[in-house]
Parts: sequence; C-alpha cells; structure tokens
Amino acid sequence: MAYSADSWMKEYNEAAKLADDIGGMISEHDKSVSSGPENQRHASSIRRKITILGTRLDSLQSVLTKMPGNRPISEKEMNRRRDMLSSLRTKKDQMASALNMSNSRIRDSLLGPDAKPADAMSRTVGLDNQGIVGLQRQVMKEQDEGLEKLEETVISTKHIALAVNEELDLHTRLIDSLDQQVDVTDSRLRRVQKNLAILNKRMKGSCTCMSMLLAVIAIVILVVAIYLVIKYV
Repeated sequence: MAYSADSWMKEYNEAAKLADDIGGMISEHDKSVSSGPENQRHASSIRRKITILGTRLDSLQSVLTKMPGNRPISEKEMNRRRDMLSSLRTKKDQMASALNMSNSRIRDSLLGPDAKPADAMSRTVGLDNQGIVGLQRQVMKEQDEGLEKLEETVISTKHIALAVNEELDLHTRLIDSLDQQVDVTDSRLRRVQKNLAILNKRMKGSCTCMSMLLAVIAIVILVVAIYLVIKYV
C-alpha cells in the first residue's frame, strides 16, 4: 500500500499534538520550585518526548524527500508541507532550550547562582572529637543521599534511553517499510504507463483500419450510385 498524502498529514497532526503536549508539560514544569526526584522524573519525561518528537519529524522529512516524482500532490503543496515541518522543528528546538533554562532557574533559586560547597576544614573548627565524629556521620549521610539521587537519575536516564531506542527502532522499521512501498508504487506506475502507451498505439492502429474500411464502403456506394444514374437516365 502506498504512503498517501493523507497519511503524511495524519502523522504530522500527531506530531503537532505531541508538541502541544510538551509545551503544556514545560509550562507546568516552570511553575515548580522543587528539584526533588519527582521534578527530575518530570523533566526526564519531557526530554524523552522531545526526543520522540524529533524522531517523528525526521521520519516525516524522509518521506517528503523520498516521495516519487509523479507524486499525487503539487509542488506548491510540497513547499507548504516543508514550511510546516520547519516551523514545528523550530518549535521543538525552542522547547528544548526552554526546558534547559527552566532547570537552571530552579537550581539557582534553590542554591543561588554562586552557591559553592562548604569547606570541609572550616566545618571542623571549634569541634571536639565527638563533634568531629558527628560531623563525619552527617557528611556520610549527605553523601549517601547524594548517591541515592544519582542512582535515581541514572535509572531514569536508562529508562529514557530504552524508550528512545524502542522509538528509533520503530521508526526505522517504518521508514524501511515506506521505502519498499514507494519502490512498489513506482514500479506499478511504470507498468501502468507502459500499458497505456501500448493501448494508445493499438487504438491508433484500430482507428486507421476503421477509416480505411469506411473509405472503401463510401467508394463502393459512390460507384453503385453512379452506375444507377447512368443506367436509368
């Protein structure tokens, strides 16, 4: 089955809807002032959707590029679709930049733009042995919490990578299938054009034979008419 213009528009509309969903998620993310695991998962989900959107746009661009020369849409429509695709890609890039800026804003609001880790040596000033032991335990606890957050980030990144990989595999299979469909459609069109040329040639030959037959009949009728006129006049 050939990849029709309506199918392309359906895929584009789905990509545009995904872009709108991402925009809504970024707006919700901008309202958050938390940098906890829930916020990180939300940001990771947005990044994953942006990656999926980019993959779909690449697929749509590939279909436009590989569409056969005798395509069912005009050149004007092709240019319009290229412009639509370019605008949606620009929107995708803007949303990715907005997400990065939002993450930076949240981090700065919590830590301050110039926040630096406290000097470990200065924290031990004025502490006795028991206080130093307590400080060490506190530092170890902070390190454990940091490792837990890092583990959550790694797991979230792994899930995103797996999801993106599945999406890429799916679109790769779709593109391969579309390539095959375009080749089949092109072959069918060539066969139809060849058959039309043969049919046109046969029709021309049939018209020539018919014209000759009509001419012979007309001559016979004319001869008979002349004979009758001569005989009875």
